[in-house]
Amino acid sequence: MSFLKDVAKEIGNEYAALVSDGIAAGDTNNFIDTGSHIFNALVSGSMYGGVPGNKITAIAGESSTGKTFFCLSIVQHFLESNPEAGVIYFESESAISKDMIESRGMDSDRMMIVPVSTIEEFRTQSCRILDKYMEQPKEDRQPMMFVLDSLGMLSTSKEIEDVANDKQVRDMTKSQLIKGAFRVLTLKLGKANVPMLVTNHTYDVIGSYVPMKEMGGGSGLKYASSTIIYLSKKKEKDGTEVVGNIIKCKTQKSRLTKENADVETRLYYDRGLDKYYGLLELGIKHGVFQRNGTRIKFGESSVYPKSILASPDKYFTPEVMQALDEAAKKEFMYGA
Repeated sequence: MSFLKDVAKEIGNEYAALVSDGIAAGDTNNFIDTGSHIFNALVSGSMYGGVPGNKITAIAGESSTGKTFFCLSIVQHFLESNPEAGVIYFESESAISKDMIESRGMDSDRMMIVPVSTIEEFRTQSCRILDKYMEQPKEDRQPMMFVLDSLGMLSTSKEIEDVANDKQVRDMTKSQLIKGAFRVLTLKLGKANVPMLVTNHTYDVIGSYVPMKEMGGGSGLKYASSTIIYLSKKKEKDGTEVVGNIIKCKTQKSRLTKENADVETRLYYDRGLDKYYGLLELGIKHGVFQRNGTRIKFGESSVYPKSILASPDKYFTPEVMQALDEAAKKEFMYGA
């Protein structure tokens, strides 16, 4: 429609366009592979997808549920998949060290740690970085990712001032500052095609009829996030040695896949997310595999799940992976 095209030019908004031409800050044309097929399916509906490449993904959980390790695993896979990419890591917990990054084989020259203590600092510095990024010609922009770890540990300028003056009052402005920060950031990230991971704390809802978890910090992150994943964990042992965690991931909110879906994935301390963990359960549910007692049938033989996961390339053939991806679409996509 020529009138609408004329209007788009007239209002001076470079991102305004007909829906048929694509929505610059809304369409998700690329996904960031997380390194785990089952987690990719949970957040995007495909084992070969991942977290949205231009939106905010929140990863929430109680203390010690593996939020930081989970983010670092996604960051590691992002850097490995994009040799020219960079990561801006806003850090408020003083939990990241050079050894932690380099021991995982991550390129420390392509990762910048930005310590922040207040919401105002985070808002100002993240916006400045995005504005600087957008000043580059489009063809010169290399892939970039933002991480905020964690939102729950950020203070406010007022809270710091009150502490300095020994005022014993609660800061009632924090949730409004968070909401304001993400109101600005959400559109900027979409325009720049920069994904953002945000970790946050959860707490038990007091007085709830059934046990419920809720994120701290008010409603700002809830509204801004495209996807919110709640994590819980149990430890995995090799004999008596704890080698990692089995992480239960549940979609508390998703604009791309079904809400309240959950999966389990394995997070190793030394090498991140297990690529194939969780696929056997998906395959059994959708008839890709058949159980034979405690074993899984493969052709004429039956194999223990542990043996399959120890040699995944032998069992997860291209044909099997295609069938599993179809199963993932049925399990997690709307209308599939």
